[in-house]
Amino acid sequence: MESVNVKKLLDAYFEGKTSLEEEKWLQNYFNNEKIADDLIQYKPIFAGLKAAKEECSSKTFKLPEREPKIIKTWWYSVAAVLVVAFGVGSFYFSQPHYSQQEKEALAAFEKSKNAMMLLSENLNKGAEQLTFVEQFAITKDKIFE
Repeated sequence: MESVNVKKLLDAYFEGKTSLEEEKWLQNYFNNEKIADDLIQYKPIFAGLKAAKEECSSKTFKLPEREPKIIKTWWYSVAAVLVVAFGVGSFYFSQPHYSQQEKEALAAFEKSKNAMMLLSENLNKGAEQLTFVEQFAITKDKIFE
């Protein structure tokens, strides 16, 4: 009966679904002398884990000391000022600067554009009225046939 529970626990162990207490219980079970014959194949795994846990290096390591990075906040201020100045400058220089003659030409263009739009609207209304005349002609032809 215990062998069945150990097999279920081993399956959960290999799937990574066991708790630390269950893993310690498995390690104690397999490091013990009394192991079921059908589970003897798992003993080297837990013996190797126990040996690896007890292994220790005698070599000392010294990491190089690094100077701590000092972030100078005034660099952020300088960068922010440059970004704002660049944005304002690009906005200012992207605006068109027209001479008086160019301004008058643009005003005349706007007036002529508005006049053309008015003319276009009136022509479209006239074209709509022509469809009624065409419909009248078709109806007249049907009547006089």
